[in-house]
Order: sequence, then structure tokens, then C-alpha cells
Amino acid sequence: EDLQAPNPPSAGHAVAGATVVVNLSASNETVGKDTYRKSLIAATSARLLCGYVYASAGDGESTQDLVFSGHHMIAENGSVLAEAARFENETIFSELDIHKICHERRRMSTFVPENTETCVRIGFTLEKEETKLTRTFAQMPFVPSDETLKKERCEQILSIQAQGLKKRYEHTGAKTAVIGVSGGLDSTLALLVTARAFDLLGKDRNDILAVTMPCFGTTDRTYQNACQLTKKLGATLKEVDIREAVTIHFRDIEQDPSVHDVTYENSQARQRTLVLMNLANKIGGLVIGTGDMSELALGWATYNGDHMSMYGVNCSVPKMLVRHLVRYYADTCGE
Repeated sequence: EDLQAPNPPSAGHAVAGATVVVNLSASNETVGKDTYRKSLIAATSARLLCGYVYASAGDGESTQDLVFSGHHMIAENGSVLAEAARFENETIFSELDIHKICHERRRMSTFVPENTETCVRIGFTLEKEETKLTRTFAQMPFVPSDETLKKERCEQILSIQAQGLKKRYEHTGAKTAVIGVSGGLDSTLALLVTARAFDLLGKDRNDILAVTMPCFGTTDRTYQNACQLTKKLGATLKEVDIREAVTIHFRDIEQDPSVHDVTYENSQARQRTLVLMNLANKIGGLVIGTGDMSELALGWATYNGDHMSMYGVNCSVPKMLVRHLVRYYADTCGE
């Protein structure tokens, strides 16, 4: 009874180095027990950072007192990869990524390997062959395919973002927020989260300063997006045209404005950050960062430019999830 034991044998095996735990079980069926059993297996594989192969007695083992269903499962680090239909005596199979399990164990500071003399190690060999994958991998792992679950996830993420920002304001005593709004998705999400945080704080949304900073290449569509969004949310809109400042900067560093290289692009981003930081100092506010996790991971940001902020609300949100969060807000915010 490995799953029900307060000090299960699998725990000792895992810390001694076992990456796959096989549990030959005889778990009888009662109403609702299948859900409980599945949660135990998933949680155990996550806690022990292992592959967990669970094979239960089938209906041929049923007696006059107990009924068995053959509820087999294969789990890996919290995810159930394969599950047998109950009362079918079905054979299931899947693949376990042992290299990933070992990597997770090295990464997880709470997983401390131990040398135990009570374990019996038996050597074996397997013929090495190419593994044909039968398990599937989500195209967008951060975005649930189930619409109900996706809505719940979006609401949770928005709440986590807003609560984190709310705590930061309570801790710093800052009065206002300064956000560079471009009309794009990232700055839209940051502005929505800031509005929600200000609601939680009981602060007036007028104290959110949304700054649009048109320059070379700014389109009317994104500019209008930024203006309309700010107006709808009840924030304060400020326009700072940075074309002249960037042009003077190009002159100072002898940059040809017709050469659209990395200097051309980054000069604009750094000028925008300069404006935001100084405005925040002027009005006692925090610059709310708009960059998302994908941009930070890939280096798709300007060093000393838009990668800087005083609090980045999107820093743990991957790019593919940003549009779903904005869509969810649009679908649920009424007017």
C-alpha cells in the first residue's frame, strides 16, 4: 500500500536514486475512489520526481467481498500519461523521460539524495533501441485547451499579477504608476493588471499615468489603441513625442537616421525608458514593466531600455499566454 502509507517505501527508493517506481497494487473499488487514486499517483510522482507505474488487480481478482477494476496508470512528475479504462483489464503503455526526471532532481533544491544501505541493487541490461513516442505534447503548454479551465487559469493569473503589484505598492508607499503604452498586447496586459491592482488598493485609476511615446514607425492603429484603452480604464493619458529627442541623440553620436540598425532601434527604446523613469521620479510612482517572460528568455529586449522597470508584472507570463489573458479580460469586463 505504497500510496496510503504515511512513510511510503517509494520515498526511500527515490532518494536512493530510483527514477521509476512500480507499484503492484490491489486497490478495491468504491464510489469515487478512482479520482482519489489518480490524484495520489499524480501527487506521488510529483513529490518524488519520478516515473510511477501503477498496476492494480483486475476484475478477475474480484471476490464476494471486494471488487477490483484494473485501474492502471503511468505518471511522470505530476502528469498522468496513460490510464486504463476500469473493468476492462486493459493494457496501457507510455514513455518516461528519465533524463528529464534526473534534470528536475538536480534543479529541485528540496530533493536531497541519500545513500541507504537497506536498498538491494540488482543489475540488468536492456537492448537499446529507438523509442517510438506514443505520448502527446501540448502545442501550447501554458494555455489549456479546455475553455472552462482556460478561463479559470486566466482569472488566476490576473489575480496573482494584481496581488503581487498591490503588495509592492503597500510596501513602497508609492502613490502613482507609470506605464509606457504602445497599443500592443504586452503593455495592454500591464495596464489592465495595474488597473486591477489599484482597484484592490482602493486607489483612483487617475493615478495611473499611461504614457504614449510616438517616434519613427509608430502607426496610427497602435496609437489609437493606446489612447482608447487608457480612456476606457479611466487612467491618465500623456503623450511625449520623442522624435526630436532621438534625432538630437542621433546627431550627438553621429548615427545616420536612414540606417535602420540595432543602434537606430535601441536608441528609441532607451529614450522611452528615460522618459518613464524620470516621470515616475517626478510624480512619486513606480514604472510598471511590460516585458513578458518569452522576451526576457530570448533576449528580445533592449538592455538598459525596455527590459528595465521598477516592477515587471508580466515577467512570468509567456508570450503565447498574453493574448489569451487580454482576450479573457475583454470577454469578461463588460463595457
